[in-house]
Amino acid sequence: MDRKAAIIEAIRTSETPVSASALARKLHVSRQIIVGDIALIRASGTQIIATPRGYVWERSNAGSERKIAVLHAPQQMREELYTIVDQGAEVVDVIVEHPTYGQLVGQLQLSSRYDVDQFIDRMQGNEPLSQLTHGVHLHTIRCRDAAVFERVENALRKKGLLYEEAKRSSDQG
Repeated sequence: MDRKAAIIEAIRTSETPVSASALARKLHVSRQIIVGDIALIRASGTQIIATPRGYVWERSNAGSERKIAVLHAPQQMREELYTIVDQGAEVVDVIVEHPTYGQLVGQLQLSSRYDVDQFIDRMQGNEPLSQLTHGVHLHTIRCRDAAVFERVENALRKKGLLYEEAKRSSDQG
């Protein structure tokens, strides 16, 4: 099996994200070689997603995806993400509208408090994308059914984290 096929197989069969460093150790090459190989694999149309925790195979959507607009301060990020995953949804990504670059998307793939904690730990010392838009951002939320999405929306609304709710509160204040 050639190296690119081995990379694809390792990512496709893994239940958890696979880091470039782990692939490099397994295949006895440098991390940079793996990063280059993955770029070529992705350019050929193979659906590998780069997340903050490593590479994942894009699986067919189990459930439906919807976008949700939120607004909060950076220190509320953990609360927002916990609220979503606690309702049984996955936070697929974060999206902001940049005035120069247009839509910027960061892959997250967070489906548990553990995932959220790992992400927050990696964010230490870095600014979230939402800082580019004064806290306003979208998330793609994957839910197994409409009831899960409704729970997510209601929980975020109750905490004042939905964009419309947060904006209304600040306009009245």
